[in-house]
Amino acid sequence: MTLGSSGGSSVVVPRNFRLLEELERTIIGPHNTVHEGRIYQLKLFCDKDYPDKPPSVRFHSRINMTCVTPDTGVVDPKKFGLLANWQRSYTMEEILTQLKKEMAAPHNRKLVQPPEGTFF
Repeated sequence: MTLGSSGGSSVVVPRNFRLLEELERTIIGPHNTVHEGRIYQLKLFCDKDYPDKPPSVRFHSRINMTCVTPDTGVVDPKKFGLLANWQRSYTMEEILTQLKKEMAAPHNRKLVQPPEGTFF
């Protein structure tokens, strides 16, 4: 995140402040899909290069989605455009919002899901 000033210069917000700000946000899952009413656990891992490089994203809860590797729960960046085309201005909230949209997409919204409460 970069903040501009009237003098034309900009200030880069430190990584720790950005992480804290992003972690305060919450995402609610999509309605009218096989995912409705389910709570999924996932991990977004930000290494020292975040936000210049995207975090790795891995579901802990078992889920059947076209962008998730079935054996590991890892969100495949090649199949998830936001990670494949990462920009420094993107946030973890945007990743979660896009995953929610993916759950509601026609190719994912009715896929048979593993039993609730199962994990990778």
